[in-house]
Amino acid sequence: MLPQEPKIISGNANRPMAERVARRMSMHRGRKVSLVDARVERFNDGEVFVEVFENVRGEDMFILQPTSNPANDNLMELLIISDALRRSSAARITAVIPYFGYARQDRRSKARTPITAKLVANMIVEAGIERVLTLDLHATQIQGFFDIPVDNLYASPVFALDVKHNFRDKMDDIMVVSPDVGGVARARDLAQRIGAPLSIVDKRRGKPGEVAEMTVIGDVKDRTCLIVDDIVDTAGTLCKAAEVLMEHGAKEVHAYITHGVLSGPAIERVTNSVMKHLVITDTIAPTAAVQGCAKIRIVPTAPMFAQAILNTSNGTSVSSLFDHETLGPIYEGMYNG
Repeated sequence: MLPQEPKIISGNANRPMAERVARRMSMHRGRKVSLVDARVERFNDGEVFVEVFENVRGEDMFILQPTSNPANDNLMELLIISDALRRSSAARITAVIPYFGYARQDRRSKARTPITAKLVANMIVEAGIERVLTLDLHATQIQGFFDIPVDNLYASPVFALDVKHNFRDKMDDIMVVSPDVGGVARARDLAQRIGAPLSIVDKRRGKPGEVAEMTVIGDVKDRTCLIVDDIVDTAGTLCKAAEVLMEHGAKEVHAYITHGVLSGPAIERVTNSVMKHLVITDTIAPTAAVQGCAKIRIVPTAPMFAQAILNTSNGTSVSSLFDHETLGPIYEGMYNG
């Protein structure tokens, strides 16, 4: 039998990214790969309706749908698309969730609070999804919330390629900075990939969303600092961390953040901050304000997800994409020259 060809279906959360993934797969396959023809719409009362116009019986299906804002609507689209595919006799259903919403609710931080990430994991499994492919989970233990395989890709190999290209004349001055103690492992990973030292900004909160004080651990004087994190939401902590680094003698500050949630006053804060640039990925569809912000640059993850989908469908290694040297050829043209 010939190897089964993967088929991609997209919800409304980030259709442009799904189209970029399909185009990249077309390059690998040497023939056109299109998104499965379907409609994902709302009834007048807000209920989600899905209709698939192509035969998917026996097919290896991949649903590309980040569960970003509006998280509940996008999550329901994902679940309902999966149900439609399962009832249409798809052979296997993989959820490609570039940004996994509710990931920050991964434990009980105080009495009488939910672990919503676990609830979402249960819903995904019950909807008939058999595998999850995601990027930079907020907490890696969320993989254990699922009783199905979860492949958690990392943005740090892509960021390493970007740093080596854009800071090739400043590599000796680079200092990678974790904006809090909890993100040290993520920052250390990038620091090791680019051969840079690591510093930490220790923050202490007065109450949620409000930072009381910050202390820099490490010498950042005359360094080009790269703040590394997985999520930037209102950007308050990020911009404050940049200010503290500059106060401690940093030459300039940039940020590499995987998921650009960028809600509320985030764009205004980034625009007015001391940061030179904020680099995010395309896991969340950028708004017009994000695209229009001169300080924000978007790095594509579509080439990596396209390769991951092909590897998953072919039964080959996904962990090979954890290496920036392996990703180099996949991002050919972007960082060559």
